[in-house]
Amino acid sequence: MVPGRFDGKTLLVTGGAGDIGRTVARRCADEGARIAIVDLDEPKMAAVVEELRAAGHEAEGYRCDVTDSEQVATAVAAAVTRFGRIDFCFNNAGYQGLFVPTPEYPEDDFRKVMEINVVGVFNVLVAVARHMRDAGGGAIVNTASYAGVIGPPNMLAYAASKFAVLGLTKTAARDLAPHGIRVNAVSPALIGPGFMWTRQTELQAAAGSQYFDADPRVVERQMIDSVPMRRLGSLEEVASSVAMLLSDDASYVTGVNLEVTGGQ
Repeated sequence: MVPGRFDGKTLLVTGGAGDIGRTVARRCADEGARIAIVDLDEPKMAAVVEELRAAGHEAEGYRCDVTDSEQVATAVAAAVTRFGRIDFCFNNAGYQGLFVPTPEYPEDDFRKVMEINVVGVFNVLVAVARHMRDAGGGAIVNTASYAGVIGPPNMLAYAASKFAVLGLTKTAARDLAPHGIRVNAVSPALIGPGFMWTRQTELQAAAGSQYFDADPRVVERQMIDSVPMRRLGSLEEVASSVAMLLSDDASYVTGVNLEVTGGQ
């Protein structure tokens, strides 16, 4: 942690009521950032805002469905009105989808994953980029996933969506560099413990495949054993990676995907 590294700067976090979004918001707030939390879950979002304020930080919440470009534009405009400008964006809202073998994957869930993870990321990226272009620059970090690097079994929609986020990141980085806007991605792999880790092991066990056991406890060991460091990554490690990519420590870095993988 670098106290004061983000003094006077504003960070907008989508999916800010979730574990990763909340942890990144708290980390950057502890380094001086003012925080605009964007999420569809208003009660959870309000709890994160209150937590930040109780710790002495400046924060506001904006309910928003990232799949609706008009709602995104309204939330960004409201945050700019409140804080003066948006210096950083953690474009993080997402949906993991089902764990189902490819032949059985339902079209409706595939579309839902794409709508949130691709169209939603696009909507936020464009709205924030327009503001940053006019304001003279900034930094954006998109949440991709190690699933978008390796293509894990039983996660067809999620993997496809995260491959797409990496493509969005690469092209946007080139397009926005002339405007002083850096665009990078972070790809968490096995992060836990917590709800998402437990859910992942249970759903992989239930999906039925040659790759994982039917017992979630065995699946947990199988997945961790696939990591050279033989451990889970933590939320704090993801937050550290995002903070670095947003900061001046990465002032010459754009179009990069930082894998938080525990040495995979």
